[in-house]
Amino acid sequence: MKNFGQWYLSSIGAKLVMAVTGALLFGFVIGHLAGNLLMFAGPDAMNTYAAWLKEKGMLLWGARLGILIVFAVHIASALRVNRMNRAARPDAYAVSNFLAATYASRTILVSGLIVLAFVIYHLLHFTLGVTNPEYFKLIDAKNRPDVYAMVVQGFSNRIVAVSYIAAMVLLALHLSHGLTSFFQTLGLHGSKFRPFAGKLGPAVAIVIFIGFASIPLAVLAGRIH
Repeated sequence: MKNFGQWYLSSIGAKLVMAVTGALLFGFVIGHLAGNLLMFAGPDAMNTYAAWLKEKGMLLWGARLGILIVFAVHIASALRVNRMNRAARPDAYAVSNFLAATYASRTILVSGLIVLAFVIYHLLHFTLGVTNPEYFKLIDAKNRPDVYAMVVQGFSNRIVAVSYIAAMVLLALHLSHGLTSFFQTLGLHGSKFRPFAGKLGPAVAIVIFIGFASIPLAVLAGRIH
């Protein structure tokens, strides 16, 4: 246990924990996006999926709690890595190094914290019904919670829709650098994998952004109503 604690508190341990928890969160993002895209399949498809999730009861809440714990560990590891990096490099970057770094890499910590704040609001908005309790009174023709109508009403508010899209921009920036760093942490960033790893992160991030942003944009454009 002592050796494990020392490894966990080391720079390598912190980076590996951040990479593993990041991979788990990435899997959640993909699954969440797949469910959200059912909005384009219509009310019945979306509400059937939502009802199926609700039937899982405590299993669903256990999964949500697990994701929040993984999120917390990921952020704690990121903050520790950031502190270690600053301690190991007390002098400021040279101008050339700063220009060489991507915007995503320079803002990854801030973007992650802002995304966390958005996730909390998103849970209060659509999951817990704190901000808009009237949404949970919406019932469809099959006497199920009308999640489809809930999403449409939520994104019909332009402030909510624009805020959601802005958060997805930050998520995409975070993933762009995070996925590239994941390959590096696992030692897959050598000369053979460098071109692939360098392009995969931004490409996947763009696809995920388009997927998430398409829903509020479709609501605002009247394509989903």
